[in-house]
Amino acid sequence: MKKTLSLTILLSSSLAMTLPLTSFAQKLNKPNVIYIYADDLGFGDLSSYGAQQIETPNLDKLSHSGTRFTNAHSTSATCTPSRFALMTGTYPWRQTGTGILPGDAKLIVPTDKITLPKVFKNAGYATAIVGKWHMGLGSEVKKDWNAAIKPGPNDVGFDYSFIFPATADRVPTVFLENDRVVAAEANDPILVDYEKKIGNDPTGKEHPELLKMQSSPGQGHNQTIVNGIGRIGYMSGGTRARWVDEEVSTTFLHKAQDFISQHQDKPFFLYFCLTEPHVPRMPATQFRGKSKLGYRGDAILQLDWTVGQIQQQLQLLGMDKNTIIIFSSDNGPVLDDGYVDGAVAQLNGHQPAGPLRGGKYSIFEGGTRVPFIVSGQGVAKGKVSNALISQMDLLATSAQLVGVKLKADEAKDSKALLKTLTGEDPKGRSTMIQHAQTLAIVKDNWKYIAPSNGTAYMKLTDTETGNLPEDQLYDLKNDIGEKNNVAAKYPEKVNELKQLLEGERKK
Repeated sequence: MKKTLSLTILLSSSLAMTLPLTSFAQKLNKPNVIYIYADDLGFGDLSSYGAQQIETPNLDKLSHSGTRFTNAHSTSATCTPSRFALMTGTYPWRQTGTGILPGDAKLIVPTDKITLPKVFKNAGYATAIVGKWHMGLGSEVKKDWNAAIKPGPNDVGFDYSFIFPATADRVPTVFLENDRVVAAEANDPILVDYEKKIGNDPTGKEHPELLKMQSSPGQGHNQTIVNGIGRIGYMSGGTRARWVDEEVSTTFLHKAQDFISQHQDKPFFLYFCLTEPHVPRMPATQFRGKSKLGYRGDAILQLDWTVGQIQQQLQLLGMDKNTIIIFSSDNGPVLDDGYVDGAVAQLNGHQPAGPLRGGKYSIFEGGTRVPFIVSGQGVAKGKVSNALISQMDLLATSAQLVGVKLKADEAKDSKALLKTLTGEDPKGRSTMIQHAQTLAIVKDNWKYIAPSNGTAYMKLTDTETGNLPEDQLYDLKNDIGEKNNVAAKYPEKVNELKQLLEGERKK
């Protein structure tokens, strides 16, 4: 019998007693798979990864029950390209238009090619995405937000979708469920523009006195005000449809829990995209001030609690033994990314990127080396792996897991690394390309960064980008912080890696 869990923090003992001890799905050979994707979470943001100023007990528990990776990467140092690579198994720099998208962008994921959710659909799984999307919607930039917006997540392999279009700091600040804006009203049509002001809604630039969170100067988060927070872009209409930031996280959790409860009798794939700790950081009241690290730290506590709620639900439904949870982040950390929220002033010695150099927007390791934890059926317990693996590999690896054969021309950049994912193989990839404003290639713990004329330091976000006009070479085995450029000392290694990178570029 299907049960629906309430969203309360403590599930009642009476409910726990009525749940089946063993679900039907647990008897199946195919495990459920839940991929939980954080947003801007750094390598050093979790206590299981060495954080001293913040505790993340639920993710620590996930780590202890599975395998924690220390050399796992997103493909890119920003969100849209990382998500595109995850979805398609293709390096994002191979396709134009995969940079950070505005909220009104058109869909960039091909509808006629293999995707991560299609792998699971082809194996008979139910598929869903809940949370941040940020890969565009529809076939044109101009769209009718009061009608069905297609193509979208439901056209690239998801049976069910409950998303917001881009990021929480970009308009439109609305939820979409299966192609339609939730609570849209015909007499209050939603209009969106990223070039000029529309409608009569106040902006953060014109009316800073209306803001409950001030925008950082020069970062563009001072346009249409929604819920007391200035956004990027202009929006009018959709008054009833607009979200409340403090409730976004629990809304996504509720929808994810509903999907899990409704699919106990069939294997499922859930792509659960959290918004924490991306800006604007406006956590629920129960988490405010609890981290002592400003709203960014509070958002990480909210993230950890959310993961714990999913773990608890699976256990109560008897599904934990037949479910694989994969947790990671779309790129590295950033502190001041548009709002004055205490992230900088209340850092208190916390190191979001841990021992790594750089962060979000950076070609240094802090841009793409992120937390990556795998737990569940067939995964080694309590193991720490230094295997080189990319989130992009989840497509081919999932096909390997569920017995779907990929064609020779499908997801060619994705590697089938099931034994690596389960903690059995300690090696993983032989090479990997990292992507920010330039490209880098890693092989055998040597990292080559291609020359770039881009800015070396982003003052607004306090980011070392890694852009230099000359070759850079780092020995990651002995210099994980990329402090010593040894390109002049090892010219043969530079030439080897440069040729490998050029070969990949030409494919």
